[in-house]
Amino acid sequence: MNPDDVVEQVRAGGLLRTGEAVVVLLSGGRDSVCLLDVAARIAGPAHVGAVHVNYGLRAEAGADADHCRALCAELGVALTVEQAMPRAGGNMQAWARELRYAAAARAAARRGPATAIAVGHTADDQVETILYRLASSPSRRALLGMRARDGALVRPLLQLTRAQTTAYCEARGLAWRDDASNDGRAYARNRIRHDLVAALREAHPAAEANVLRIAAVLGEEAELLDALVDEQLDAPGGRTIPLQRLRGLAPALRRLVVQRLADDAAGRPVAGAAGHAGAVAALRERGTAYADLGGGVRAVAEYGVVRAGLVARGPRGGALPAAGGPARSG
Repeated sequence: MNPDDVVEQVRAGGLLRTGEAVVVLLSGGRDSVCLLDVAARIAGPAHVGAVHVNYGLRAEAGADADHCRALCAELGVALTVEQAMPRAGGNMQAWARELRYAAAARAAARRGPATAIAVGHTADDQVETILYRLASSPSRRALLGMRARDGALVRPLLQLTRAQTTAYCEARGLAWRDDASNDGRAYARNRIRHDLVAALREAHPAAEANVLRIAAVLGEEAELLDALVDEQLDAPGGRTIPLQRLRGLAPALRRLVVQRLADDAAGRPVAGAAGHAGAVAALRERGTAYADLGGGVRAVAEYGVVRAGLVARGPRGGALPAAGGPARSG
């Protein structure tokens, strides 16, 4: 696949458009370098911004930032470099992820409300994400992988492999920086990449392609399931359901409805909420009753109608009723 073919494939995906503002998260690695160049060619350099976060975790961090500056100057793209405050301990990957997405959101806000945030996730990342979620999260969402579009966040390279982004950079004469920590096995993602994916590839040469195919099929089926859930929820807003209706649903659909209520209430996926569907259906119809759904979310049955809300915390840390609900339980 030559570089022009890559550009046309990404353009056909519709996530990057001529003249539309986009902020690219630029680490300096091959995938993000490929994405930045493709974005500049499609949207136009004046419409593209880049954000690089220097976490200060590696001796090479300063050189990575300098490389990003040189690349953006070459492409005519405005770059924002943010320096992170030193951090010791904790989940370093989650911390770094929060930092870079927050930095990208600030940069996008400066460009206007319609600005997209683009990340360089590839098909290889998709396979690794699905396998990781299968191991760590007991939900159908694990098999769906990452979305090409998730609100303002877009993943234009999701149909390309890491080998293709490498070939693109080589053909375009674009240098990149390699992060040596990606070769280690300290992080679960790295172990999946180097050990599990390699073992699957040895078991069957089409293993990775088959993972992606089943994710695509399940993604299409998920749209149908979402439509079925929509039909069960009350309008307007679709965030309540009569308790009797919930009880009458097939168990699988009941789980999907409860999961949707929890996700909507939290504004994010609530892992394991569907597993509480039976407890929600068993709530009494008279008065007010509650069922915890996990993740700081609680189902509330009031006057025979079920909704979900965030659980507020009292001044001493005790749980209060779900947001918007009455301060009683009977």
